[in-house]
Amino acid sequence: MKNADSPIQVLDRAVSLLDALSRYGEPVSLKFLTADTGLHASTAFRILSALAIHGFVERTDNGLYVLGTRLLQLGHRVRAGTDVRREARGVMEWLRDQVGESVNLTLREGDEVVYVERVTPARSIRVEQVIGSRAPLHVTAVGKLMLGGMDAVALENYARRTGLEQYTRHTLADLELLEAEVRKDAAQGYALDNEEAELGVGCIGVLIRDGAGNVVAGLSVSAPIERRKNEWIPLVQEAGRKISARLGFSEPSNAPAPG
Repeated sequence: MKNADSPIQVLDRAVSLLDALSRYGEPVSLKFLTADTGLHASTAFRILSALAIHGFVERTDNGLYVLGTRLLQLGHRVRAGTDVRREARGVMEWLRDQVGESVNLTLREGDEVVYVERVTPARSIRVEQVIGSRAPLHVTAVGKLMLGGMDAVALENYARRTGLEQYTRHTLADLELLEAEVRKDAAQGYALDNEEAELGVGCIGVLIRDGAGNVVAGLSVSAPIERRKNEWIPLVQEAGRKISARLGFSEPSNAPAPG
């Protein structure tokens, strides 16, 4: 017989309480929640208190319960990731057809980028990034653009946390050199990976923004370094603008012309 206090059963009860809360448009009492879920009042109170500690539930001054802001934050992250992949796919395929190389979509998680989508050409020799793989920000084109949005203190803290691990002889493992590079990248609106993550591989990257102007993803083309062309930079920038526009982003009217 399953232990009534097993972790799985506690999780099931927590979910039932969250589902019950979601059905109310205003704060609700413990009495209503226990009636909706069939839980004993002491059990429901204990679980709600634990959920409140983690921000999934909030308790008002008069002892009523509402869903917490943590759920909103997590829901926004899930939706943002899903929306970007959906909106990016067609544009990524267009860019792949223009340049004949692999196109990647990445999201930032902490001090790394995560590859969440890719489209590849039919050619047999190509660069592929495995979906789900990760890389530190300072060794990727997109990651360097994300670092370029940090102030000096945040950039120094990143360097201290990661040690600026050197992946190849081209990796920018010196903070002063890295800062100069990421400031230049941020100003020009694109970045290059010059064999900094992997010997023989070069990338061109841009950032993708949502309707609020927040950076939500990165777009890059990966190719053997001898095949990468600077003529692709405007195409990558155009693809980034198209995806950003689909997410509601509008370029400021006084924005400089893309370089």
